[in-house]
Amino acid sequence: MGKKKILYIEDEPSLGQIIFETLQHRGFEVVWEQDGANVMRHFSNFQPDICVVDVMLPNIDGFELCKLIRQKDSNIPIIFLTARVELADLVKGFEAGGTDYIRKPVSLEELFLRIQNQLKIHGSNNARDLADDDMINEEIGIGTYTFYPNRFELKSPSGLSVLSNREGEILRMLVEKGTRIIERKDILLQVWGDDSFFNSRTLDVYIKKLRNYFKKDPNVEIQTLRGRGYLLLVRRDA
Repeated sequence: MGKKKILYIEDEPSLGQIIFETLQHRGFEVVWEQDGANVMRHFSNFQPDICVVDVMLPNIDGFELCKLIRQKDSNIPIIFLTARVELADLVKGFEAGGTDYIRKPVSLEELFLRIQNQLKIHGSNNARDLADDDMINEEIGIGTYTFYPNRFELKSPSGLSVLSNREGEILRMLVEKGTRIIERKDILLQVWGDDSFFNSRTLDVYIKKLRNYFKKDPNVEIQTLRGRGYLLLVRRDA
């Protein structure tokens, strides 16, 4: 198996050089770009397995780049690496299609572990792609919606939505619990690998996004049980 390929976008030369060399020493094949305007050319030619993207970039910022990348590939992991860590920035990043968010200054060990975790999640999706047709086409009814857990797709009467890796994993966990409560800690440990405060805030963003998918069906509700976790309720019409 060849080296995993990382497209790294960072305009700060000293930090970029350190991270670029560290990732190479860790066994990755890395393309480092400093100008947002050149990224999509690299994306097409290099065909990376994962992207690590700074937000503040010349010409095209990281959020806009993420949207452009998502137009080309709906499943590739995209990690934002930035000093912008307000909740509004988190929301904007995940709405653009990011799958993880790391604060600067960054620990190189943490960055490596986050990359490995994202590749593991992404790799599990590739394994599903190789499964038989029955597994790929598994479908679960959620009110007026149909969830395809092995394709990370959610079909509604108005169209089809392609979920991100983590959106799909969280929804799968909610569905599998049925009418039972799923603990926040269980979601955090399974999807992120730890239950830190930062990841907990990120989970809130993902729950909000999942609720938005279901907003056209008043009989589907993701309830928050404060201090415990979540419950997926699907009411039946009388």
